[in-house]
Amino acid sequence: AFFRRYYRDGDFIAQRRYSARGDTYAIPYNGQEVFLHWANRDQYYVKTAEHFLNYDWKAANGVKVRFRLDAVDVERNNAKGERRFFLPQVSKLHWAAAERILTIPIEYRPLTDRESQDYGGGARQDKINAAAAAAIIQSLHDNPAALAALTSIPEGAGLTALETHLRRYAARNNADFFIHKDLAKFLTRELDFYLKNEALKLDTLLAAGPDGETAAIPAAAALQQARLIRHIGGKIIDFLGQLEGFQKSLWEKRKFVTQTAYCITLNAINPSFYPEIAANAAQGQEWRNLGFVDESVTPTPDFLMENPTLPLDTRHFSQDFTDRLLASFPDLDAKTDGILIHGDNWQALRLLEETYQGRVDCIYIDPPYNRDASEIIYKNGFKHSSWLTLMTSRIDMAQPMLNEKASWVIAIDDAEMAGLAQAIDSSLSVYDRNMVVVNHHPAGSGLEGTNVSRTHEYAIFLTPAGVKVLGGEKKTAGVEEIGFVRTGTADSNLRVGRPNSFYAVLVNPDTSEVVGAEPPPIGANYPRDKTTEGFVRIYPVSDDGTERVWRRSYKTIMSCIERGEIVCKNSRSLYLATDQTGNRRPLFSNWTEKKYNAGAHGSNLIKAMFGDTSVFSYPKSIYTVRDCVDYCIPDLDDAIVLDYFAGSGTTGHAVINLNREDESIGGDDDTRRRFILVEQGEYFDTVLLPRIKKATYAPEWAAGKPKRRATAAEAKRSPRIVKYLRLESYEDALDSVEFDARAGELALAQFDEEYLLKYLLNWETKDSPTKLKTADLATPFRYRLRGRERGKLVERDVDLGETFNWLLGLRVKSRQVYQRDGGRYLVYRGESRAESGKKVAVIWRETAGWTEGDYAADRQFIIEQQLAGGAAILYLNSGAAAPQAGCRPIEPLFKARMFAGVTAR
Repeated sequence: AFFRRYYRDGDFIAQRRYSARGDTYAIPYNGQEVFLHWANRDQYYVKTAEHFLNYDWKAANGVKVRFRLDAVDVERNNAKGERRFFLPQVSKLHWAAAERILTIPIEYRPLTDRESQDYGGGARQDKINAAAAAAIIQSLHDNPAALAALTSIPEGAGLTALETHLRRYAARNNADFFIHKDLAKFLTRELDFYLKNEALKLDTLLAAGPDGETAAIPAAAALQQARLIRHIGGKIIDFLGQLEGFQKSLWEKRKFVTQTAYCITLNAINPSFYPEIAANAAQGQEWRNLGFVDESVTPTPDFLMENPTLPLDTRHFSQDFTDRLLASFPDLDAKTDGILIHGDNWQALRLLEETYQGRVDCIYIDPPYNRDASEIIYKNGFKHSSWLTLMTSRIDMAQPMLNEKASWVIAIDDAEMAGLAQAIDSSLSVYDRNMVVVNHHPAGSGLEGTNVSRTHEYAIFLTPAGVKVLGGEKKTAGVEEIGFVRTGTADSNLRVGRPNSFYAVLVNPDTSEVVGAEPPPIGANYPRDKTTEGFVRIYPVSDDGTERVWRRSYKTIMSCIERGEIVCKNSRSLYLATDQTGNRRPLFSNWTEKKYNAGAHGSNLIKAMFGDTSVFSYPKSIYTVRDCVDYCIPDLDDAIVLDYFAGSGTTGHAVINLNREDESIGGDDDTRRRFILVEQGEYFDTVLLPRIKKATYAPEWAAGKPKRRATAAEAKRSPRIVKYLRLESYEDALDSVEFDARAGELALAQFDEEYLLKYLLNWETKDSPTKLKTADLATPFRYRLRGRERGKLVERDVDLGETFNWLLGLRVKSRQVYQRDGGRYLVYRGESRAESGKKVAVIWRETAGWTEGDYAADRQFIIEQQLAGGAAILYLNSGAAAPQAGCRPIEPLFKARMFAGVTAR
């Protein structure tokens, strides 16, 4: 009765329960004025993408059943848009009699109109499964072996084997997944509340008299029953806590980098590399595919010289070429203007935190809106709760990366604005929240059945409390004159509120020249006639006699007069004249300009760049994002901008445009606004990465071709290096788990039940690749993880060097490769946050099978070649005699950083 409140279909989820008392669950509350709670508050939202698998299962009679994806129709922006379903194809069943294998093809696509009518509303996938199961069984009436396999009912399932496995198969993509942050603590608290509130029925016991014997269950018996429930429940909680804790550890661990590649513009590359680049057929073909080069053009070194913003992608080149190219940059990270990360955004933020803590100047995010037209499909109907869980966990992880003057911008519409605002006020109380209304869809939503056709959305600006950091559009009008008298009714505009700004300004009546000022008078009586020199006294007194104040205090007025900033007209009217060029206008809360139209400057821009609007749905206007970012960093030309819901890459494109507009950058120094974009959808490869390459190459596009190439000045301000990474996913981590049964048997013999309930999973998987198999660091260039691609289990390379750099918080100065007897030495040098900014060197090399003599030669090589480069600290993989003081092994720190706990926020 207790546990079914929290579990359905084998997964944890708090069920909706109603009772006359109205207190079914215990909600922890510490007395704050306003407390926002939601069903999934204490969980991680895990699943944010679709992972398609083929699926095999074996029946008790030995028949193997295979679900095979026959067709997949996925909208590239899978967080938004039309819902898809798994539909078994009964007409395409295949029975392999010799192998006793039944193959069931499955399509994943939207329903047709007829199918929508047939399956109605509600739990459509369950209805599809039931109908398909019935049809499949009917079609196999003459195949007793297959029928027996499909119609058996697994113990405790309540459904046929076929329906059970169809449900499991569909659930992976059609349901959300959550991991509780502390399930054992939560269930223990809830069990105690359940015992006091329902098992013991405390109000009944208290009403039964002092001995309790008149109660339905005697008090002593009730207490004994409660003790027993708590004892057995505690064991179950221990086991469930172990399961959830194991998943939590895999979710929270920092993920491996599985690919690192660089996009580098040709003007940043030494021309000595041009012959090799021109000869690379794969690179040339990519340039043609992206519209940079006509089909008839064969790149030559001279052609490359004439196209300085052509971006090279190192994934098309050999490891040797990439090593030499990257080694040619004396300050690699300083030349890197953008970072793109393909992976779950929470995992990406987790990896970034060591390097970028306190360094980010602006976060702009445009999360999925969750409105009816583009609703995310959430498990068990917890639509708003799941969305808040997704948002708050990412906000909590991103916040420490901001510096003390940094700002957020969050794009949102009415569907989740109220809940998001409450969550922000609760968890980001050190920020002021301001709402801007953006008229992004002037034609209206056009949705049938709506009472109001929405034309707007919101941009929530979060700024450090009490700090002026935002600035509106730059002024370009030169000298601007405004009345020198302050208007308005607030005390700050009146003598009573600012007496030091009430004084006489002296004006020569013959020339209207402002010649000086007198100290603020005391009292109501003060001289109003001309001075002995004949100068006119002008006070900030309005026609009705109200004593107002000047815009400048007496303390600063003389310097303003000396600069000629106080102008008098008609011998009476004073104006403040200042050069406004480059200054910022106020930031208003209602943006209605045509440039914010998402159709004209978002969808149409995508069409201009790709020749097709279908590659991405609902892009923002480039000007909306550009202005949001610009207004957050009005005086920073070297700002770092982070977007962890990057979508099509509009934020990166906007930062590129801002740099190109700014004539103050582009010299020999490394000043640039930089961007970090995180996205996990498949459109990372089909839209985001190509868009950044296209925006880098040319500022204007039409029909998928460059309309105007960058000028020489724009080329100097264009991105030089954009690095992109791919991260291990949570599913990859699960797939790479390996169990050490022998270690488990030894532990079980010693600890018995406690081991099974609390420690089995973590102990037996301690040497899994996903948990860093330290023995394999002897072969760092061959480290592998298992993962799935289109349903197949494959081996993936891991970039241990890049991963360790992020864990170390290393700002890479140089990346160089050396050779010794055919062995490769990969050396990173830079400064590390983990080592308080000290100079650090990290050396990776293959040491498998080395003897003592090999290690001695290794030590000598490191010393002679000066691989440490004068670093105070040297990290080496796989053990060795220390070649210098400050030498440390990589493995302990690598493992400690991978599994460092998430800071409670």
